[in-house]
Amino acid sequence: MPMLPYLSEAVRGLARRQDRLRTEGPPVPVTERSPHALVIGAGLGGLAAAIRLGARGYRVTVIDRLDQPGGRARVFRDQGFVFDAGPTVITAPFLLEELWRLAGAELSDDVELREVTPFYRIRFHDGSVFDYTGDAEAMREQIRALDPDDVEGYERFLAHSEKIYEVGFSMLAHVPFDDPMDMAKILPAMLELESLRTVWQLVCKYVKNEKLRQVLSFHTLLVGGNPFATSSIYALIAFLERDMRVWFAMGGTGEVVRGMTRLIEQRLGGRLRLGEEVRQILVEGGRARGVELASGERLEADVVVSNADSAWTYRHLLPESARPSWSNRRVERSRYSMGLFVWYFGTDRVYDEVAHHTILLGPRYEGLLGDIFSKKVLAEDFSLYLHRPTATDPSMAPEGCDAFYVLSPVPHLDGEVDWDVEAERYRVKIQRYLADSILPGLDAHVVSSRLLTPQLFRDEYLSMKGAAFGLEPVLHQSAFFRPHNRSKDVEGLYLVGAGTHPGAGMPGVLSSARVLDTVVPDPVASEAAVSTRSGAEAR
Repeated sequence: MPMLPYLSEAVRGLARRQDRLRTEGPPVPVTERSPHALVIGAGLGGLAAAIRLGARGYRVTVIDRLDQPGGRARVFRDQGFVFDAGPTVITAPFLLEELWRLAGAELSDDVELREVTPFYRIRFHDGSVFDYTGDAEAMREQIRALDPDDVEGYERFLAHSEKIYEVGFSMLAHVPFDDPMDMAKILPAMLELESLRTVWQLVCKYVKNEKLRQVLSFHTLLVGGNPFATSSIYALIAFLERDMRVWFAMGGTGEVVRGMTRLIEQRLGGRLRLGEEVRQILVEGGRARGVELASGERLEADVVVSNADSAWTYRHLLPESARPSWSNRRVERSRYSMGLFVWYFGTDRVYDEVAHHTILLGPRYEGLLGDIFSKKVLAEDFSLYLHRPTATDPSMAPEGCDAFYVLSPVPHLDGEVDWDVEAERYRVKIQRYLADSILPGLDAHVVSSRLLTPQLFRDEYLSMKGAAFGLEPVLHQSAFFRPHNRSKDVEGLYLVGAGTHPGAGMPGVLSSARVLDTVVPDPVASEAAVSTRSGAEAR
């Protein structure tokens, strides 16, 4: 479908700004004299940034306070069970393929991707099921069973999603928005694409069946947004999944992380320093000069990239003298995504009938989301996402066993829930619900168990307010209005990850690193700047 006609020059002009580096040519050789890029955080965004900068000729060091790379994509292992801690849905594999080619390799050298079908099995509170899939006819048949009149509306919704996808993802997800004119150029497109509507409002424009409305709107929760508040820009996810499918990395997302670290260390000459915490970004003369570790060690750098939570970076990692006057107020006044309660568990039996991804919707939809996002109270009911990787890869559990995690959206820490008190009670309630619905006999078969609460998101990942996805993806916190990938306040400081443009989710996080191709100067230019600065200081 052609892009909106009047967008051609404005949008393509922005897109051209990030086309200097993609997949052509081998990586630039790195030596000890190469300019140094220091990356704070070994999450997917930080690792992707390290690969891109290393391929351009930067000497890269990645520092992470955890004892393994991956950040929220780290791996938990117990008694032969393998649990991906966080993201498991891969919907834009070309972003990974591009990283491997930049390093002179192929993704298939390290990672086997396997398509998941159905994408999601959605189970309504009454026990009925909808298989959300990439098969267009299967989708039409299921929609026809819900309401024949909604088949045409669904097709029109998908066509609208494609238009948003063309602009919002294909052309703008990887370009910088650090100039207000960038936002001005796309405002007509946003109005034409009805971005002032919420995802829920856009879905309701096209379909009438209440169950189908939930099926087409839940995706925003996967990036930390409430469909009743999130801009309809995020409806592009529907077409993204239809166009590129849903994939799983055999062995788990941890295999993607392992492959990325191999690229950095073995192909690009970079270094990972794990179990070391950055205390502060060093700023002199308005420019980032390196970092100071909790141990007191100082590391100099020409470029500093923070993959830490963006709010945490501005509030805690920058020295107070380098923070913009508005930063504390903005950090406090920003809206943050919901928290997550995650239970990782293994069973000593196999549940063959359970799909890889299952969405279990509770008795309330809008009311529950209002409790989570607005009232910030822990409701007695819940909706759940159940991940069963062993449906696709049995090797993630011992023979005859299954590995799972179940995730419940909950308020972030402003909800003042005492998770030390509530966590086990909440887990037991979820276990009983699963046992009564799709995992019969679960109580007697759990042999491995681990919890992750919003408090642990705060303590282990240094996530502001324990929010699982950083800033909430509402319209006034998107694109130019989101923390910029190139700091406006500190020269030589760059941000990647869920809390910056374009946002959360694996495609968003990987795209945030892609933006660096445009905003980070080439190593030669950086080296020249350092030489000029050193000469000036000597004089």
